[in-house]
Amino acid sequence: MGTISTRVPDELEAELEAYLEDEKLDRSTAVRKLLTEGLEEWRRERSLDQLAAGTVTFSKAAEMAGMSVWDFAQLAKERDITWVADDHLDADLEAL
Repeated sequence: MGTISTRVPDELEAELEAYLEDEKLDRSTAVRKLLTEGLEEWRRERSLDQLAAGTVTFSKAAEMAGMSVWDFAQLAKERDITWVADDHLDADLEAL
C-alpha cells in the first residue's frame, strides 16, 4: 500500500476533524474513504462526459465508471444524457 502526504488549508483540516468525529473514524480511514468516494465520482463524471461526447459506447462508459449497465443507465437518465447513437447501437446491444 502506498503512502500519500499532503498539506491542506486550516479550514479543510477543521472540516476533516468534524467528519472524523461524526463518522467515528480515524484519520487514515477517513481520508481513504473520502479519496475513494471522490475518485468514484470522478470516474462516473468522466464516463458520462465521454458518453455524451460520443467518444465511447454506453457499455464502455459503464465499465469505465465501474458500474453495471443498469445502474449506469439510471445515472445517465438522471443526468439527462442521451446514450443511444446509431453508430454505437450495435456494440451496445451486443454488450448487453
